[in-house]
Amino acid sequence: MAKILVADDEVDLEMLIKQKFRRQIRENKYEFVFALNGNEALNKLNQHPDVEIVLSDINMPEMDGLSLLTKLNEISPLVKTVMVSAYGDMDNIRTAMNRGAFDFVCKPVNFQDLELTIEKTMQHVAQLRSTLQAIKENNILRMYVDENVLKFMNSREYESSIMSNETIEATVAFIDICSFTSIMENEPADEVVKLLNNYFDVMVKEILAQQGHVDKFIGDAIMAVFRGPYHLDRAIEACLAVRKRIESLPKELGSTFSPQVSIGVNSGEVISGNIGSGSLRRLDYTVIGDVVNTAQRLQSAAKECQIIINEDAYNKIKESFNCNKIGEVSLKNKRGSSVIYEVLN
Repeated sequence: MAKILVADDEVDLEMLIKQKFRRQIRENKYEFVFALNGNEALNKLNQHPDVEIVLSDINMPEMDGLSLLTKLNEISPLVKTVMVSAYGDMDNIRTAMNRGAFDFVCKPVNFQDLELTIEKTMQHVAQLRSTLQAIKENNILRMYVDENVLKFMNSREYESSIMSNETIEATVAFIDICSFTSIMENEPADEVVKLLNNYFDVMVKEILAQQGHVDKFIGDAIMAVFRGPYHLDRAIEACLAVRKRIESLPKELGSTFSPQVSIGVNSGEVISGNIGSGSLRRLDYTVIGDVVNTAQRLQSAAKECQIIINEDAYNKIKESFNCNKIGEVSLKNKRGSSVIYEVLN
């Protein structure tokens, strides 16, 4: 719904506008606010900061339309003004345009022409707001994203890459901070978020050091994905480093909480692609498949300080890492039992 401020000292104009635009008002397409002069219009604008369009007469008491136009450009640059006046000579038109008027409609008002002018002005305001939002989002993006990444995002290569989906070999690790839920229930929100982010920073550094990437943060857990040569070995190295770093951290929150992690790791074929809702414009470039689900189930089976893998992963890394067989367990939504191992070092 567009909110329109009408500034005119002719009282009859308010009644005419309400009559001529009664359907649009009833359908909540337009909402009109009325003022009898420039000063009153400025007060109305303070009361209704969501006004998008001003329809203003030129000749008004206390403050005329041209003076109002100057004030509007100073305090509300996004509001666009259409001058509606019997003073249709070129001097007044030029003065209004030079002071920032978007358009000019002469009295007596042709209401069909006025509606077309309002529609055109609304489209212009919408474009301005969209452009400003894009600039704002771009500036926020630049705070968090490397310049080279932004250049890539504007390239044709990026456009084609975000649409590609593929099946790849990868290793997925779920790393959960044990017992953190109890902290969330008993500590102030600021302390919880600060502490969680500190732990995540430690974990992410070790993941990146082994050329992995953080697929997503899920509550107090991280889902990390490793691709390329020796992806399983690098994932295990990262998890061992994460466990060691987290165990070495001091107790927090009055020495009541000592951080520990439980980790599940699985390796194999996954589907990599953009998953989400196109209508919501929310797509995550992520991996899905049974390997991902099993990694999460393995993490659920892990206790504090444990890195749990299945038998298939164990057979691939047993010559490089010391592991301990735990035994058979039932993993959620998996048929039969699975033999799991703990990676020691």
